[in-house]
Amino acid sequence: MFVDTAKVFIQAGKGGDGAVSFRHEIYVDKGGPDGGDGGRGGDVIFHATKNLNTLLDFRYKPELKAAPGKNGAKQNKRGRSGEPLIVKVPMGTVVKRGNDIIADLVGDDEEVVIAHGGDGGFGNAHFKSSTRQAPKIAELGEPGETFEAELELKLLADVGLVGFPNAGKSTFLSVVSNARPEIADYAFTTLSPNLGVATIDKFNLLIADIPGLIEGASEGKGLGDAFLRHVERTSVLLHLVDAYSNDIAADYKTIRDELAAYSNELTGRPEVVALTKTEGLDDEMIGMQVDEIKKVAGHERIFAISSTAHKGLNEVLRELKMQVETARAKATEETDSEDDGIHRITLSDDQKAQAWTVKRVEEENRPVFVVRGHKIEKFARRTNFEGYENINRLRDIMKKMGITHELKRAGAEGDSIIRIGRAEFTLVEQ
Repeated sequence: MFVDTAKVFIQAGKGGDGAVSFRHEIYVDKGGPDGGDGGRGGDVIFHATKNLNTLLDFRYKPELKAAPGKNGAKQNKRGRSGEPLIVKVPMGTVVKRGNDIIADLVGDDEEVVIAHGGDGGFGNAHFKSSTRQAPKIAELGEPGETFEAELELKLLADVGLVGFPNAGKSTFLSVVSNARPEIADYAFTTLSPNLGVATIDKFNLLIADIPGLIEGASEGKGLGDAFLRHVERTSVLLHLVDAYSNDIAADYKTIRDELAAYSNELTGRPEVVALTKTEGLDDEMIGMQVDEIKKVAGHERIFAISSTAHKGLNEVLRELKMQVETARAKATEETDSEDDGIHRITLSDDQKAQAWTVKRVEEENRPVFVVRGHKIEKFARRTNFEGYENINRLRDIMKKMGITHELKRAGAEGDSIIRIGRAEFTLVEQ
């Protein structure tokens, strides 16, 4: 069964908690801290493979969870890191988080970390200093990234077959390639995309047969809306038009309009047109139909073929070969020219992590000061708010980062509520 969309819940592993522990040795009255750090949580990793061609497995396994890290232990023992969860997906899988694309796996054996595991918390041995000989501070492990993701499979192919239902796409693919799609004399025989490899002059063409389009396909009518995404990856479009159409120019234009409505980019995609089922027509009739298409197509790449009679197929394949080679060369050229020599000033990853903001909001007739920023929120997530020493450490970090100064400028006082992520506490210990 072909499935090209799925929704999954992704959860990377939580980091292990740091330990609070002190050495207990004979003849040693007060041993020093020896609480170890927690292990890091496991990542969720997607691994693209050419051996899969559907997202069906995710319909039965909608939750992907990596293992958590182990807690730290006494004698400075660090907790074991959680095992990563490696998930195999088909080549061409797009991973979306909300409206953002976070991964696009197009190469065989390509791997991408989809969700990062949480860092392990520091044990109290980490906080020993000349002024703090017996710290009772230990951090919590940081939660792993957790979110719902939408998976989309966009087939990777050189050529995309488009056209009305029963235009002869499946028959063409079965004749020129190793594919064996279902073929019948009625519309919508093809209910899912089919892939086949055609060889011409020792050149392989990967061809995708897209289910037939109808007017309104870009808006969800018929089957087109569900499968038009597979056309986006193709280098060249092979537009098949039934030679027995009563208005062949209108049929051609309808499909072109639907492609444009789905994506403006598709209108600039190289196109080859093939007039199908010509075995029962004389040359005069074929010529008339070809001329009608030329009037609206705007190019001369129009061929008359018969898949059942094996007529004109090599000519079409050679034209497709030339168009694919040109498209590949253009793509390589565009990649090489991406560096335009313009110097752009951007923040480094470290600068972005250090950045923070303070915002005052009114809630229930009281001011609440909301602090946001990657680094400070991370410290807050790792703070155990059940111990006053842990909270005071967070206050010290805020002071060193300049956050406390900005809070006071915004009107915060000692008993003011400070919110960082889900944590709330006062500016000064009460």
